[in-house]
Amino acid sequence: MNCDMFLKGSVLHMEKPFVHALSSNMKHKRCDHCYAEFELFKCTACQYVKYCDRVCQKLAWPDHKKECPALKNLPPNRELPNTARLLARIILKLKRGGGNEQGWYDKNKYRIFRDLMSHYADIKTDDKRTSQAECLYEVLKDYIGEDALPNFTEFLGIYGRMVVNSFNILDGEMSELGTGIYLGASTIDHSCEPNAVATFNGTTITVRAIRDIPDFNWTKVRISYIETLKSHVERNRELYPRYYFDCDCPRCDPSSEACLLENSIACAKCGSAIYADQEDPVCSSCHRKPPFDVFIKYQDVLTFTKHQHDAMKSVAYLDACKLCLEKQNGLFHPDNIYFVRTMDLAFEASIQLQKWEDSIDLGPKLIPGYEKYYGTHHPILGLHYLKLGKILLLKDEYEKAMDALEKGQAILEVSHGKDHPLCKSELSSLLLQAKSILYNL
Repeated sequence: MNCDMFLKGSVLHMEKPFVHALSSNMKHKRCDHCYAEFELFKCTACQYVKYCDRVCQKLAWPDHKKECPALKNLPPNRELPNTARLLARIILKLKRGGGNEQGWYDKNKYRIFRDLMSHYADIKTDDKRTSQAECLYEVLKDYIGEDALPNFTEFLGIYGRMVVNSFNILDGEMSELGTGIYLGASTIDHSCEPNAVATFNGTTITVRAIRDIPDFNWTKVRISYIETLKSHVERNRELYPRYYFDCDCPRCDPSSEACLLENSIACAKCGSAIYADQEDPVCSSCHRKPPFDVFIKYQDVLTFTKHQHDAMKSVAYLDACKLCLEKQNGLFHPDNIYFVRTMDLAFEASIQLQKWEDSIDLGPKLIPGYEKYYGTHHPILGLHYLKLGKILLLKDEYEKAMDALEKGQAILEVSHGKDHPLCKSELSSLLLQAKSILYNL
């Protein structure tokens, strides 16, 4: 694929999975084949998986045929680990000749499963991963039988290809539904400043540009493998154990402004950033050096903030977020990553608690931070506008709701495409509702 410029919104890649597995917590809510949320019926043989119709059941049969009796033999109320089911599907597909299936990613380039990086040497020296692989091998012996399994050395290579190359399959609102292996898409490298994003319609992955890509070639395409609303230290702490590499993108260069801003203090004189990670920090604009006690206070508040964030990994607490924001006020620069994350947690907590006035106050304040760290056309920003628009509609703020929804639409049509159900159904319906009330239609 070669041309001068790919504009944001351009489809760079589209692919169906080599294998996929619906998360077990979704099996009563989603079709096991297409992941649609319809009225479902159980597979009459195993009673474990559900489908939305006979068409999906028939299409799923090649992958389900061999696992069906194994699922049927599971003890009652036992949930098969998601990773074990995905691994079993890979192994069973390879046994029936699926190793020759081609995943195209350019005009004349493709990958087969064995072309995926296994990181075998890395995993052999990684006690945590090796231990997990050994446990999964035992689980799979019980599940599909020892005769169906390759020897452990070969299994470790398959396991490595799965853990390093799998994608979380997401719904339109970026919530996880399952996991899939995409042979072509797995060639796309990581950046903490991605120029593309992967979205899903059912199990089909679509990669779209979220920034213009001049002098396009495939090797320039970058997506983010991890959540990027974190400091460069946290991101690399997450990347290496999962993918066995350190990121060298501009945001991860310790001397770059993008990286320095993550840990920045607001200048009391002019409001510009003071980079706390520099050896002799001064204001980046007026060059004023703050008193030493400012750095002491900053470190105290930063430590407190990190502690609160760690305590909110599963549930965000609005009161704790507000206390952090109160301590950060006037001290943390608006682009400080910990300030933006606190705002993010506070906004989500306000929604969970249905504290709509807080949501309406926090939502607009979060937008500059999202634009800074996600970019102007990232789906996270688009979904933020969508959430804000819904809340404003609920509170009869119709003009503001229209503005938020239209801004969300402009972003989500780039990241997801106009024909994605999120844009075509949910967003269109909300816009119609707002317009009908606003213009008395």
